[in-house]
Amino acid sequence: MKKILIIRFSSIGDIIQCMAVTGGFKNHHPKTELHWVVRKDLASLIKIDPRIDKIWEFDRELGMLGLLKLAFQLKKEGYSHIYDAHSNIRSNIVKTILNPLNLSSSKLITRRKHRIKRILLFKFGINKLPNPFRAFESFRSPIRKWDINNFETPDSNWVFPDEIENKCSKLINGYTQNTVTLVPSAAHDLKKWPVKYWQEVITQLSDKKFIILGGPDDHFCEDIRSVAPNRVLNLTGKTTLHESFYITSKANYVLSGDTGFLHAADLFNKHGIALIGPSAFGYPSGRNMKVFEIELTCKPCSKDGSTNCKIKEIKKCLIDIKPKKVIKEIAAHFEHNIR
Repeated sequence: MKKILIIRFSSIGDIIQCMAVTGGFKNHHPKTELHWVVRKDLASLIKIDPRIDKIWEFDRELGMLGLLKLAFQLKKEGYSHIYDAHSNIRSNIVKTILNPLNLSSSKLITRRKHRIKRILLFKFGINKLPNPFRAFESFRSPIRKWDINNFETPDSNWVFPDEIENKCSKLINGYTQNTVTLVPSAAHDLKKWPVKYWQEVITQLSDKKFIILGGPDDHFCEDIRSVAPNRVLNLTGKTTLHESFYITSKANYVLSGDTGFLHAADLFNKHGIALIGPSAFGYPSGRNMKVFEIELTCKPCSKDGSTNCKIKEIKKCLIDIKPKKVIKEIAAHFEHNIR
């Protein structure tokens, strides 16, 4: 391998999952040059990975002409291997220009989305997909065809800008030990654990401190904080994507729903709990994240929780994950590690 291009434009969770492959390329071919094409507004995520030699940023505001211009720039690079980890209209256009009719000398692999299998699962309840669907493995599996099998990445081998480290160190000052990082938000309500459950975790674990990560519109996070404001640091809307990424990398323990920063915690080998509800593809892959879920015949009901609940007991798949079990697991982890 001389020069590799990874194509993955978005989204947050998928980019984080795809970052699990870069160590594989460099472990097997340390002298290879690794490039990545990504959407401009999400480029900060992959800038922490020192294995990526060059990042090509696509500005979606430039539209199709901007994409074509970028693709012809990429063509000049002469990639020996191309990994399309997105498989959408944009990535197909780029591939067509880089490797027309698959006749160029570049070796090409595409991560398939198994659309027919998804239709069978979500429309007819017939599951032909891996169960559980491990997020990182879904990105790693295609490139095993290139004999890439060792994906180990040192925990410390992530690089954040000094200004990010300095700002975040001040933000979380006093919350670096005996602290649980909570990620209660999700793109769709169907994937959100009830607010009162998050509150109960905080209330019952009275000897712990908590950090809440979320977006500017996640106003319900203040309700979670309100049960113990002296022990809870609510950073909702106060950190950039890059800063939240850094804070996750420094977490003692992470409790998260099925969202992008669950995969960030998994990528950083953090200990924690993944609360998996209605969706099919949010399962962590690492050894340190434990999955809490309820087995139901209607589950999974969608790829991302964007549908309506199909049963009378709305959100039963999450509501039946009781706080008591979560609290017991968190307490046991800290007790074991203190010893």
